Amino acid sequence: MKMCHKSKNGAQNDEIESDSDDSDVSMSDSDESGDDVVESDAADEQPPEDPVDEEEEDEVIKAIRGASEAKRDHPPVIHCEDFITDLCFHPHEDLLAVSNIVGDVVLYKYTNDENSIVRTLEVHTKACRDIEFSEDGKTLFSASKDKSVMLSDVESGKLVRFFDEAHDAPLYCLLVIDENLFATGDDDGCVKLWDLRQNSPSPVYKTKKNEDYISDMVTNERKNFLLCSSGDGSLTTIDLNNRKVHMQSEEYEEELTCLGLFRSESKLLAGSSKGKLFLYNWNEFGLHSDLFPGTKSAINDLIPITENIVVTACEDGVLRATHLFPHRHLGVVGQHDLSVEKVDICNNGDFVASSSHNNDIKFWNIRYFEDFEKVSHKHKKHEKKKELQNNLPSSKVQNVSDFFSGLS
Repeated sequence: MKMCHKSKNGAQNDEIESDSDDSDVSMSDSDESGDDVVESDAADEQPPEDPVDEEEEDEVIKAIRGASEAKRDHPPVIHCEDFITDLCFHPHEDLLAVSNIVGDVVLYKYTNDENSIVRTLEVHTKACRDIEFSEDGKTLFSASKDKSVMLSDVESGKLVRFFDEAHDAPLYCLLVIDENLFATGDDDGCVKLWDLRQNSPSPVYKTKKNEDYISDMVTNERKNFLLCSSGDGSLTTIDLNNRKVHMQSEEYEEELTCLGLFRSESKLLAGSSKGKLFLYNWNEFGLHSDLFPGTKSAINDLIPITENIVVTACEDGVLRATHLFPHRHLGVVGQHDLSVEKVDICNNGDFVASSSHNNDIKFWNIRYFEDFEKVSHKHKKHEKKKELQNNLPSSKVQNVSDFFSGLS
């Protein structure tokens, strides 16, 4: 299943046309323009309505009205006109940045009641593949298929710095390391390190240890290592202090697609194109210490929720939660109709947002995970298949057992 992850928000998807049917459509009551009602004496001859039926109808109407007036615990769906390539929450404000295939970045202000566009940044000539906010949230970094990196002021939307022809190949991912350093990776497996204190348009370090695209990059709080996953199935570790390659793992027979840190940064987790989760001990990046099999659907992205819980975005359109220590599949967080490409968690941790191939962004309230953090090590024997199909509170699908229990 080679290059399945890259084909979604990478080069092959740069030819996907947006579906205009996904845009918001306002509806109005058709009664306002209906035909005039003709009165007749026959209406007076109709038998009176059954009072019992009226009572039953009132109860139904009350139930529908009550459901519609229930307080939302997450923002509504965002429908986009163009194919979504990445999304990123602001670190301090209720802002969500969304990049697309035409090279733009759209900033949304979100609330539980509505979402509104703050501004659109037309920053790239080709697909904008990765976006990241600076640590203070004042600057938005964007990397593109057009081989450039743009730094935009979040408040004004103005371009503050740019790097044309930053790579020889189209850029695939970007990581902001600190207030001065950021890293970029491209389609050919080249990684570059940039220092904003330098006036030169050249990187301060570059290396090419991988034979395929750099899918994701993470660093720890001490900023001493840069971890890079690749489509060639290997994990490359760069020593940031000495600016040299620290080690490279063995190559797996599947792509490593995404990375995350857990257990106070003592564990590194990597998702794969075959639905597996590889766990590494810190500073032992040559070979994984544990392997967690899941579904065979590719894991396109993942996001740490707690020190023990990860949410994965999968090709089959499902977001799944997994508890790492002890290892348990908690169940389904939410669903899309098509492949889920990107997922991120908001600044206060109340919900995650996910994007899919049908150009929509959905929000899922995940506050209930605080209760899952206390999974007992002495749990009963569990069934992997049943756990993978379990629907969590944020899921819009009801568990079959819950449904039938309500009918009894």
